[in-house]
Amino acid sequence: MAERDARIEVLTRRVAELEARLRRDSRTSSKPPSSDGPVKPPPRSRRLPSDRPPGKQPGDAGFTLRQVETPDEVVAHRPTGCRCCGRSLRRAPVTSVETRQVFDLPDVRLHVVEHRLRHRRCRCGTVPMAPVPDGVGAPTQYGPRVRAVGAYLVGYQHLPYERACETLADLLGVGMSVGALVSVVARTSSALGPFLDVVRDQICAAPVAHFDETSLRVASTNAWVHSASTDTLSLFVVHPSRGREAITAAGVLPVFTGIAVHDGYTPYRRYGLAHQLCNAHHLRELAGICDTDPGQVWAEQMIRLLCEINDITRHARTDGAHAIDDRLLGAYRRRYDTIIAAGRAANPSPAGHGGLYK
Repeated sequence: MAERDARIEVLTRRVAELEARLRRDSRTSSKPPSSDGPVKPPPRSRRLPSDRPPGKQPGDAGFTLRQVETPDEVVAHRPTGCRCCGRSLRRAPVTSVETRQVFDLPDVRLHVVEHRLRHRRCRCGTVPMAPVPDGVGAPTQYGPRVRAVGAYLVGYQHLPYERACETLADLLGVGMSVGALVSVVARTSSALGPFLDVVRDQICAAPVAHFDETSLRVASTNAWVHSASTDTLSLFVVHPSRGREAITAAGVLPVFTGIAVHDGYTPYRRYGLAHQLCNAHHLRELAGICDTDPGQVWAEQMIRLLCEINDITRHARTDGAHAIDDRLLGAYRRRYDTIIAAGRAANPSPAGHGGLYK
C-alpha cells in the first residue's frame, strides 16, 4: 500500500506538470506569440492602480497636428457675394483672415540625374574620360535614397522581397526586380560592417547589457537570432546554432565584463563576471503559476512587487535620481523575502529532494 501511495503521488505530480505545460502560452512562458495558434490568450495587464486620470497626462508631449508659420503654398479664397443682400463683395474691405492648413505628401516621382562623361582628345593622341562619380558605375542604376528605402522595407519592416518591390512600385513608382532588391540588401549589409563593429565595441564596454535568442526560419531551415542590447544600442546576429558556438560568434559575451541580463539559458553563464535574470521572464512564469494554481497567492504578490519596483525606478530616472532611497530599498527587500518565504511554505520540497530550495 505504501508503494502504491508513493507511485500515485509521483504520477499525480507528473500529470500536474504535463497539464501545466499544455497551458503555457506566450503570456505565461517564453514561447513566441506565433506558437499560440488561432486561439489567442486573453491579455493580462500588469499595470497597478493609480490615482492618475486616464488619457494624456499634464506636461506630456502631445502629437497634435499644428499649423506651420511658412507653408509651402498659399491659396487665397474670396467670398463672391453677400449671403444677406446678394451684393458683390469684389471691392469690399477685408476685415480678417482665417487660415486652415492641409498636410499632404507632394507628388512622388523618380528624380533622374544624367551624368555626361566627356571625352577629350589630347595633343598626344590619347582620349581621356572625365572621372566617374561614386555610385555611377553603369548606364543606369538606382540612387542611394531608393536603395535605402528598399533595404529599410526588407531589413526593418520585414516585408518579403516581392511585397517590398510592390510597395516601391505602388508608392514611389520604382520598378525594381526581386533580384535587384536582393542585391541592394546584400550591399547594404556589407556596408554596415564598420558601424556594427562600433556598436559591438560599445555594448562590450557597457556596465549592463541584455542578451536573448529566438528561433527564425532561414532558407527553410531553423536558425537563431541572437541579440545583445543596452538602452540605446542593439546588435543582432543570425546563426544556425543556439548555444555556445553562436554566442561566441556574436563576439560580445566572450569579452563582456559587465552585468549580463538574460533568461537563465545555461550557456550564458559560461561568460561574464556577473549575471542577472530577466524580470520579464519572471513575470511570465509567475503568471503561469497563477493560472495553474490560483491558490498560490504569493505569485500574484510577487508580480505586484516587481511591477511596483519597476515603476518606482522608472519615475526616479525621470526625476533625475541615480538611486532609490535606502529606507525604501530596505522595505522592498523585506517584502521580497517575505513573499519568497511564503512561496517556499506553499511548495515544500518533496521527500528525498531536500536540496531543491536553497
